[in-house]
Amino acid sequence: MDSAPTSSGLRYIEPSPLGELALAQHRVSAPRATVVAIHGGLDRAASFTRLSRRLEEFDVIAYDRRGYQRSRSLGPGNLDEHVDDLERVIDWAAATGPVVLLGHSFGGLVAMTLMARHPASAQVVVAYESPLPWIVARPTPTPAPSANGALEAERFFRRVVSDSSWERLHPLEQESRRLDGPALSADLAEMTAPLAPFDLDEITVPVRYLYGDQRSATYYHALARQLETSSPYFSARELAGAQHGAHLSHPDLLAREVRSAFEHLHLG
Repeated sequence: MDSAPTSSGLRYIEPSPLGELALAQHRVSAPRATVVAIHGGLDRAASFTRLSRRLEEFDVIAYDRRGYQRSRSLGPGNLDEHVDDLERVIDWAAATGPVVLLGHSFGGLVAMTLMARHPASAQVVVAYESPLPWIVARPTPTPAPSANGALEAERFFRRVVSDSSWERLHPLEQESRRLDGPALSADLAEMTAPLAPFDLDEITVPVRYLYGDQRSATYYHALARQLETSSPYFSARELAGAQHGAHLSHPDLLAREVRSAFEHLHLG
């Protein structure tokens, strides 16, 4: 199988060994562990760009979640389908050492749900600003997704990033984001579902919960404290200066936390 380069240094595997689920990898010799990265809403595997280059002693595996980018042909997925996909990716990775799940935003929800159901799937989870509204309600609840996926994508990007950032995107990139709108709407629907996907006491592996000090910092700080109070398996850290897209803006800080979470596991 050939690997097509991406701007991130990760390489997409073509054809994908998992059919329509697009996989990217950055393999190293004698990895200490395998990091499986799960992206959030309106994102893609290749956004784990600078991060993979800073984890030079780890294998890094990422994938476009179903409905997004190169996995768009699979159509939007529900949480159960995303959890099943993650399990398939982990099995394919065939790690010879520990597996670290790195979930950004909704990706952290996918990772934690998998670990609640199948705790042997990985040894540690690092979650960055994953909203868990059934643990701590958001002060401004996630709006019900629009029936217009393209409109939802633009609205989400403007709300989570900024209006000016949307305006700076090339028209082709704006259109690419709009095409991911149905998958985003499916993610948002899961965030507003009436039933919690897991209980905290179902998590029995270490979870390092990370958050920045920018937009929504008050919510994530409160959520992090509640997680630490409610479960001995959760620990929390604030990344100074980091915004929601920390894997893009502060890859050094995030790589340090991934490495630290692994080291803590290893020392333990």
